[in-house]
Amino acid sequence: MKNAADIMTSNVITVTTETSVQELVKILTDNNISGVPVVDDAGILLGVVTENDLIDQTKKLHIPTVITLLDSIFYLENPDRMEKEIKKMAGTTVRDIYSSKPVTVNKETPLDEIATLMAEKNIHTLPVVRNKILTGVIGKKDIIKTLIS
Repeated sequence: MKNAADIMTSNVITVTTETSVQELVKILTDNNISGVPVVDDAGILLGVVTENDLIDQTKKLHIPTVITLLDSIFYLENPDRMEKEIKKMAGTTVRDIYSSKPVTVNKETPLDEIATLMAEKNIHTLPVVRNKILTGVIGKKDIIKTLIS
């Protein structure tokens, strides 16, 4: 059975936390990709930023539901969520919008496990790491290409 090393892209396009949102849009569209890993200067994976993170910038703001009782306000949802949404919507750099807890695999991860992770967690960009260093990336297109060959 094939594993991550067999299907991953080794020449990975990456960004840093300081990359502007405008530059990120250009990178994604010019390279026809849906997401990129975010790395530091040493190549250590910090997270992933995707088209979904860009779409989040244009969505409507969800105001938390509250109940007032005896002059007290009770939030029915976590008010910190709204603060995170506002920060993401106003973000100008990758630092403001990327997901900092990415799901990752290593080079030995089998194809069926990769496919399961991507399907169950709705992941489009799956970093391949070794000791936190980015070594490759797997996209949904990589899995589809494998099925064809």
